[in-house]
Amino acid sequence: MTTIEPRPDLRPPSLNADEQTTLLTFLDYLRESVLAKAAGVPEPAVRTAGVPSGTSLLRLLKHLTAVELNWFVWAYAGTDRERWEDEGAVSPDDTASDVAEAYREAIARANEVALACTDLDRPGARSLRETPPPSMRWVLVHMIEETARHAGHADILREQIDGSIGR
Repeated sequence: MTTIEPRPDLRPPSLNADEQTTLLTFLDYLRESVLAKAAGVPEPAVRTAGVPSGTSLLRLLKHLTAVELNWFVWAYAGTDRERWEDEGAVSPDDTASDVAEAYREAIARANEVALACTDLDRPGARSLRETPPPSMRWVLVHMIEETARHAGHADILREQIDGSIGR
Protein backbone atom coordinates (compact mmCIF):
# COMPACT_ATOMS: atom_id res chain seq x y z
CA MET A 1 0.00 0.00 0.00
CA THR A 2 1.14 3.54 -0.57
CA THR A 3 2.11 5.91 2.20
CA ILE A 4 0.07 8.76 0.70
CA GLU A 5 -3.15 8.91 -1.24
CA PRO A 6 -2.65 8.92 -5.01
CA ARG A 7 -3.77 12.10 -6.71
CA PRO A 8 -7.02 12.12 -8.65
CA ASP A 9 -7.10 11.65 -12.40
CA LEU A 10 -6.03 14.95 -13.95
CA ARG A 11 -6.86 15.89 -17.50
CA PRO A 12 -4.35 17.62 -19.79
CA PRO A 13 -4.15 21.38 -19.40
CA SER A 14 -6.47 23.53 -21.44
CA LEU A 15 -5.09 26.83 -22.58
CA ASN A 16 -4.82 29.01 -25.62
CA ALA A 17 -1.32 30.41 -25.61
CA ASP A 18 1.69 30.88 -27.83
CA GLU A 19 3.50 27.79 -29.11
CA GLN A 20 6.36 27.84 -26.60
CA THR A 21 4.02 28.19 -23.62
CA THR A 22 1.75 25.44 -24.94
CA LEU A 23 4.62 23.01 -25.51
CA LEU A 24 6.19 23.67 -22.10
CA THR A 25 2.81 23.43 -20.35
CA PHE A 26 2.15 20.00 -21.85
CA LEU A 27 5.69 18.85 -21.08
CA ASP A 28 5.37 20.03 -17.47
CA TYR A 29 2.03 18.23 -17.17
CA LEU A 30 3.66 14.98 -18.28
CA ARG A 31 6.69 15.49 -16.03
CA GLU A 32 4.39 15.97 -13.05
CA SER A 33 2.45 12.85 -14.03
CA VAL A 34 5.63 10.76 -13.86
CA LEU A 35 6.60 12.26 -10.50
CA ALA A 36 3.10 11.62 -9.14
CA LYS A 37 3.29 7.95 -10.12
CA ALA A 38 6.40 7.49 -7.97
CA ALA A 39 5.16 9.57 -5.04
CA GLY A 40 4.41 7.62 -1.92
CA VAL A 41 5.55 4.25 -3.23
CA PRO A 42 7.43 2.58 -0.37
CA GLU A 43 10.73 0.74 -0.51
CA PRO A 44 11.49 -1.65 -2.06
CA ALA A 45 8.55 -1.37 -4.49
CA VAL A 46 9.71 1.98 -5.92
CA ARG A 47 12.96 0.37 -7.10
CA THR A 48 11.68 -3.11 -7.93
CA ALA A 49 11.55 -3.89 -11.64
CA GLY A 50 8.02 -4.53 -12.83
CA VAL A 51 9.07 -5.97 -16.19
CA PRO A 52 11.89 -8.23 -17.43
CA SER A 53 13.81 -5.26 -18.90
CA GLY A 54 14.50 -4.03 -15.36
CA THR A 55 12.32 -0.93 -15.48
CA SER A 56 11.22 0.43 -12.11
CA LEU A 57 9.68 3.75 -11.12
CA LEU A 58 13.00 4.94 -9.72
CA ARG A 59 14.86 3.90 -12.87
CA LEU A 60 12.35 5.83 -15.01
CA LEU A 61 12.97 8.97 -12.95
CA LYS A 62 16.75 8.60 -13.23
CA HIS A 63 16.50 8.05 -16.98
CA LEU A 64 14.25 11.05 -17.52
CA THR A 65 16.56 13.22 -15.41
CA ALA A 66 19.51 12.43 -17.65
CA VAL A 67 17.46 12.79 -20.85
CA GLU A 68 16.26 16.26 -19.81
CA LEU A 69 19.80 17.39 -19.04
CA ASN A 70 21.26 15.83 -22.18
CA TRP A 71 18.78 17.37 -24.62
CA PHE A 72 18.35 20.81 -23.09
CA VAL A 73 21.61 21.52 -21.25
CA TRP A 74 24.24 19.44 -23.08
CA ALA A 75 22.88 19.41 -26.63
CA TYR A 76 20.80 22.56 -27.01
CA ALA A 77 22.68 24.93 -24.69
CA GLY A 78 26.04 23.27 -25.42
CA THR A 79 27.23 23.09 -21.83
CA ASP A 80 30.89 22.03 -21.71
CA ARG A 81 30.80 18.75 -19.82
CA GLU A 82 30.30 15.06 -20.42
CA ARG A 83 26.83 13.82 -21.27
CA TRP A 84 24.74 12.46 -18.40
CA GLU A 85 24.39 8.66 -18.24
CA ASP A 86 20.79 7.93 -19.28
CA GLU A 87 20.86 4.15 -18.98
CA GLY A 88 22.37 3.94 -15.52
CA ALA A 89 21.12 1.56 -12.90
CA VAL A 90 19.56 2.61 -9.63
CA SER A 91 22.12 2.31 -6.85
CA PRO A 92 21.32 1.08 -3.35
CA ASP A 93 22.13 4.60 -2.10
CA ASP A 94 19.49 6.23 -4.32
CA THR A 95 16.42 7.26 -2.38
CA ALA A 96 13.08 8.02 -3.98
CA SER A 97 13.12 11.56 -2.59
CA ASP A 98 16.66 12.25 -3.83
CA VAL A 99 15.94 10.89 -7.32
CA ALA A 100 12.67 12.85 -7.52
CA GLU A 101 14.45 16.02 -6.39
CA ALA A 102 17.19 15.51 -9.00
CA TYR A 103 14.46 15.18 -11.65
CA ARG A 104 12.80 18.40 -10.44
CA GLU A 105 16.17 20.19 -10.60
CA ALA A 106 16.77 18.87 -14.13
CA ILE A 107 13.30 20.09 -15.15
CA ALA A 108 14.08 23.55 -13.77
CA ARG A 109 17.37 23.69 -15.71
CA ALA A 110 15.69 22.44 -18.87
CA ASN A 111 12.92 25.03 -18.56
CA GLU A 112 15.50 27.80 -18.11
CA VAL A 113 17.11 26.79 -21.40
CA ALA A 114 13.76 26.52 -23.18
CA LEU A 115 12.47 29.84 -21.85
CA ALA A 116 15.69 31.62 -22.85
CA CYS A 117 15.09 30.57 -26.45
CA THR A 118 13.40 33.37 -28.37
CA ASP A 119 13.21 31.50 -31.69
CA LEU A 120 11.91 27.92 -31.65
CA ASP A 121 13.42 27.38 -35.12
CA ARG A 122 16.96 28.13 -33.95
CA PRO A 123 19.12 25.00 -33.79
CA GLY A 124 20.97 24.11 -30.63
CA ALA A 125 24.73 23.79 -30.15
CA ARG A 126 24.92 20.06 -30.97
CA SER A 127 22.88 16.90 -31.28
CA LEU A 128 22.67 13.68 -29.34
CA ARG A 129 22.29 11.92 -32.68
CA GLU A 130 24.37 11.86 -35.84
CA THR A 131 22.29 14.68 -37.28
CA PRO A 132 22.59 18.44 -37.33
CA PRO A 133 21.57 20.08 -34.04
CA PRO A 134 17.77 20.18 -33.78
CA SER A 135 15.66 23.24 -33.15
CA MET A 136 14.15 24.02 -29.76
CA ARG A 137 10.76 23.13 -31.25
CA TRP A 138 12.05 19.65 -32.10
CA VAL A 139 13.60 19.22 -28.64
CA LEU A 140 10.34 20.21 -26.94
CA VAL A 141 8.22 17.90 -29.10
CA HIS A 142 10.71 15.06 -28.66
CA MET A 143 10.69 15.52 -24.88
CA ILE A 144 6.88 15.49 -24.85
CA GLU A 145 7.00 12.18 -26.75
CA GLU A 146 9.74 10.74 -24.54
CA THR A 147 8.09 11.77 -21.28
CA ALA A 148 4.63 10.63 -22.43
CA ARG A 149 5.97 7.20 -23.34
CA HIS A 150 7.59 6.83 -19.93
CA ALA A 151 4.51 8.21 -18.16
CA GLY A 152 2.63 5.27 -19.70
CA HIS A 153 5.27 2.90 -18.37
CA ALA A 154 4.93 4.53 -14.94
CA ASP A 155 1.14 4.08 -15.11
CA ILE A 156 1.55 0.35 -15.61
CA LEU A 157 4.26 -0.04 -12.97
CA ARG A 158 2.22 1.85 -10.37
CA GLU A 159 -0.89 -0.18 -11.11
CA GLN A 160 1.14 -3.38 -10.63
CA ILE A 161 2.41 -2.12 -7.28
CA ASP A 162 -0.81 -1.02 -5.58
CA GLY A 163 -3.63 -0.83 -8.13
CA SER A 164 -3.47 2.97 -8.46
CA ILE A 165 -4.71 4.20 -11.81
CA GLY A 166 -5.23 7.58 -13.43
CA ARG A 167 -2.93 10.41 -14.39
